[in-house]
Amino acid sequence: MPTPVYYVVVFALLVSLATCPLYIIFSRRLQFGQQIRLDGPQQHLKKAGTPTMGGIVYLFSFVVALILFAPKTPFLLMLILITLAGAFLGFLDDFQKVIRRQSLGLKARQKLLGQFVFTVVFYYLLQLYGHSTVVGVPFSSLQIDFGHFYFLLIFLMLTGTSNAVNLTDGIDGLAAGTVILGLFTFLMIAYWQGMTDVVYFCGALIGACMGFLVFNIHPARIFMGDVGSLSLGAALAAVAIITKSELYLVIIGGVFVLETMSVIVQVLYFRLTARRVFLMSPLHHHFEFKGWPEWHVVIGFWALGLCFAVLGLIVHTPLMQ
Repeated sequence: MPTPVYYVVVFALLVSLATCPLYIIFSRRLQFGQQIRLDGPQQHLKKAGTPTMGGIVYLFSFVVALILFAPKTPFLLMLILITLAGAFLGFLDDFQKVIRRQSLGLKARQKLLGQFVFTVVFYYLLQLYGHSTVVGVPFSSLQIDFGHFYFLLIFLMLTGTSNAVNLTDGIDGLAAGTVILGLFTFLMIAYWQGMTDVVYFCGALIGACMGFLVFNIHPARIFMGDVGSLSLGAALAAVAIITKSELYLVIIGGVFVLETMSVIVQVLYFRLTARRVFLMSPLHHHFEFKGWPEWHVVIGFWALGLCFAVLGLIVHTPLMQ
């Protein structure tokens, strides 16, 4: 008899809760501390030295939970693979930051190259197991067959979502909490579709992230680092792809879309006019510069993320198909 999904969620949560304090002690001894941008909000400077690369904790927790309890299917293994691939790329980025004591890590082209290679492998596996290239359009019954252009779509999804979560991970608890909302949405979608393996994947990652979030909420005692944010972004995109919810990710991950668009708009507008639209981008920093307490910004963005999640569920519910 298969293990109930909520057992997996609780197990991953408990492992994450137990592992986080140990990792914090370990990181402090090795001085794996966060480097803070000098041009950011001044109140963030006091966070310098906070243990980082905490994504290792919830990745360990969720992988252990899946190994012990989840049904081993090709799609589950593919989801784990792409998540750990994002984690590996993020680890390389974090490693450079920690060793060189700089706020910048891998160059953008190096990240893109790594993400391109991972997408090639993921696309090959999808084709190997007969994954459809037909994509449904939200708010309609329209379906589009991307054919060979499907590779480009999933590359944009994996790269864009990974980088979007990375941009959102700028204040305590924001990225982890928002990702949990997105994962829960896809858990429900996978449940409707009878995709038990994806339900276990989402459940394990939700539990692991919840345990991490206890130590990541303001004032954060640990940061996820790029090893965490790039892996979570890859996981979200991969789940959307596996459940054939590719374009619904734009709705469900609406907070990440807004954060990314704020950066794009800021850069383009500044280059054209030498003026800024926002006090600082990504968008959450704008509200910090407006005087909002950090915790208020996080709660506001979580609430917005919940609205996007509910909208995504409503649009994707079988009754709407």
